[in-house]
Amino acid sequence: MPWTAERYPKSMQNLPAAVRAKAVEIANALLEEGMDEGKAIRIAIAKAKEWARHHLGYEG
Repeated sequence: MPWTAERYPKSMQNLPAAVRAKAVEIANALLEEGMDEGKAIRIAIAKAKEWARHHLGYEG
């Protein structure tokens, strides 16, 4: 089942809402491509933080 803004991996709980939403979006896309869940989560968090640094000035 895809993750949502209300239901997401515990490792995303400390991300700001906008970064978490992007991470969920990326993770769901990676899962649809058949990627392993653990790897999808790690990549999604890293890419969401990168996105937020460029688009939101996020420093986390």
